[in-house]
Amino acid sequence: MSIKNSQKRKNSEGNGIESEPPTKTIHIQCPYLDTINRHVLDFDFEKLCSVSLTRINVYACLVCGKYFQGRGTNTHAYTHSVADDHHVFLNLHTLKFYCLPDNYEVIDSSLNDIKYVLNPIFTPEQIKQLDYNTKMSRAIDGTMYMPGIVGLNNIKANDYCNVILQCLCQVRPLRNYFLREENYANVKRPPGDSSFLLVQRFGELIRKLWNPRAFKAHVSPHEMLQAVVLWSKKRFQFIKQSDPIDFLSWFLNSLHMALNGTKKPNSSIIYKSFLGHMRIYTRKLPPPDAEEAAKVDLSSEEYSEMITESPFMYLTCDLPPTPLFTDEFRENIIPQVNLYQLLSKFNGQTSKENKTYKENFLKRFEITQLPPYLILYIKRFTKNTFFVEKNPTVVNFPVKNVDFGDILTPEVKAKYNGKTVYELVGNILHDGMPEKGTYRAHVLHKPTQQWYEMQDLHVTSILPQMITLTEAYIQIYELKQD
Repeated sequence: MSIKNSQKRKNSEGNGIESEPPTKTIHIQCPYLDTINRHVLDFDFEKLCSVSLTRINVYACLVCGKYFQGRGTNTHAYTHSVADDHHVFLNLHTLKFYCLPDNYEVIDSSLNDIKYVLNPIFTPEQIKQLDYNTKMSRAIDGTMYMPGIVGLNNIKANDYCNVILQCLCQVRPLRNYFLREENYANVKRPPGDSSFLLVQRFGELIRKLWNPRAFKAHVSPHEMLQAVVLWSKKRFQFIKQSDPIDFLSWFLNSLHMALNGTKKPNSSIIYKSFLGHMRIYTRKLPPPDAEEAAKVDLSSEEYSEMITESPFMYLTCDLPPTPLFTDEFRENIIPQVNLYQLLSKFNGQTSKENKTYKENFLKRFEITQLPPYLILYIKRFTKNTFFVEKNPTVVNFPVKNVDFGDILTPEVKAKYNGKTVYELVGNILHDGMPEKGTYRAHVLHKPTQQWYEMQDLHVTSILPQMITLTEAYIQIYELKQD
C-alpha cells in the first residue's frame, strides 16, 4: 500500500503543524514489542512534547518513557525513533500504538495494560466491589499496595493539597461519581470558560488512585495541581505552603461551580455530600463604656436578636486558649479538650462573643440539618500583627459512633429518628512550627477497617488509638448507614 506524502496543513491558530500521515497496512505482529520498558512509563505528568513543549499530537516512547510530538518524517518522535533506535510509541490522545519509523499501527492485546494505566475505566460493578475488596495489588516492581491507599508525590510544598485530596478520595459518593467519567462528561460550560478541566483532572486523579492495575504504588498529582494553580490564579501553588482549610473550601466551591451547581442543596455531588444548614442568632451588645451604655435603649430594634439561615460546608470549632502560666509540675502537660466540648458551640444555647472594630455581638449557632459527610475544622492557628501562633491542645475524639444528635435541639433531633451517628473516615493533622510545619493524613480503608497514615509517598498502617493522640486539624465524618 503506497503512503501518500504527509501534507502540511494550517490549524485554527494559523501556525503550520504536521498532519497525521496515513498509516501502512496494520501489522498485528511487531518485532519490537519486547523493547517496551514498563518500569519507565509514567503518565502522571503533563502531556507535552519534551522538545517543542507543544500539547498537540503527543506520543509517548514506550522504551524510554519520554514524550514527543508527531509521527511523520521530520517530527520529534520520528527523529527520536531513528536516532535512539526506539520504535514503539503510544498516542496519548487516541490511545493507539504505532511502530516508527515504519509508521504502522500495532494491535496487540498484550499492550492493554499500558492503555489501562493511562486511562483506568471502572464499571458500576467494579465500583460496588470497592467497598468490599480486601485484595492487595502488585505494582510492576513487586511492591504491594491497596487500591485507594496510595502515596501522592510531593513536588515541593504541596503536602497541604495532598492531604485534602487523600481524604476526599475516601468520601464514597464523591469517589463513585468521579470514577465514572460519563457522570460529568456532558456538563456544558459557557464559551471560553475552561474551569471544567479542574473536574476532569480530579476525576483522572481519583481513577489513578483507585487503579488496581497500576505500574507503581504511588501517583504524582502534577496535572491536578497545574489545574489548581491556574484556576486559583496562583493563590494555591505547589512551591509554597498554604493552609489546607483554605484549599479545601476553595476546591469544593470551585468543583461545585464547574459542575454547574446552584444554591439548591442537590445541584451537585459536592452539595449532596457536604452541605448542611444552621440558624445563627445575633444580638448586638451595648458598648463597654459605662457612659455610652447608659444612653442605649436595649429594647430598640438595633439591640433585638436577629435570626439568619446559613448553609455550611464545614464547621469551625474553637479551641480553648492555652494557659499562659504553668507551675513546675504542670509545665510538661499538654492541655486536652473533649470533642463534644468543642461541638457545644453549635447546640443553639451556647453564646459566643464576636468582636469587631467598633461593635460587639453575641452569637448562637443552631444546626438545623446535618450533611451525609460532616467536615470539622479545628482552629489551631491565630494570627496577630506580628506572628502566627499555634494552639497545641489535643482534642479527645472517638473514631467510631460519634453522635452528633447530642448537639441538636429536640425538634431537629426528632426529624432524624436516631440516624445521627457518624464515623471518622479522614483526619488531617499538622506537625511542627506554625509556618514551617508539615501535614499528614489518616484515612480509613473501609473493607479492611484498617487505618493508614499518609505523608506524601509514605503510607503506613496505624492503630486507631494512635490517631486520637495527634493534633487533629481537619476531620471528615461519615453518617453511619444501617
